[in-house]
Amino acid sequence: MSSASLHHVAFACRDPEATRHFYEDLLGFPLVHTEVAPVERGFIRHFFFALDDGSCVAFFDLHDAGEQPGWSTEIATGLGLPLWCNHLALRADDAKQDEVRARVEADGGELLVVLDHEWCESHYYLDPNGILVELCRDTPGMPTDAALARELLTAMPQAGTPGAETRVVDHAR
Repeated sequence: MSSASLHHVAFACRDPEATRHFYEDLLGFPLVHTEVAPVERGFIRHFFFALDDGSCVAFFDLHDAGEQPGWSTEIATGLGLPLWCNHLALRADDAKQDEVRARVEADGGELLVVLDHEWCESHYYLDPNGILVELCRDTPGMPTDAALARELLTAMPQAGTPGAETRVVDHAR
C-alpha cells in the first residue's frame, strides 16, 4: 500500500546564494542536495532544502535552459495576482516561528504580518525570489468536515462576515 505526501516543491530563483541564505541561514532548513546538469544550450542547477518531515523545498537556477526574456520568479505578483495568493506554507511550532523571526530581524529583514486564521497562526516572510513564505502554527489545527468544505466551495460570503483584514495580529514595523 502506498501513500501520497509531498516529496518536494520546486521554484525558479535568480540568486542561488541569496536563496540559500534565506532558506538555510534564516529559516533553518539545511541545503541537502544540489544537481548541476546541461540542458538545451545552457545548464540548470537544482538544489534542495530539507524540511523536518523529509520533504524538501527546491529551486532551479537557470542558465539558457529555455527561460524566456523577462521571466519572473514571483509566483503571485509575477502573474498579476495579489502577493498572498500563490505562496509556500510550511508547518511550524511557536519555537520555530520565534527562532525564524529573531534570525530574520537580526539579518535586517522583517516579518511582513502575523495572521490568526482561528485554526492556525501564520507568520509571513518574503523570500529573495518574491515568493511569500508562511510559517503556519496549528492552534488547534484545521477543522476537517468534508461535507461543509464541499458546501462552502460554491458559497458566497454572508452579509456581515468579517473581512480577512480582521485577522491581522501583528504588522511589520
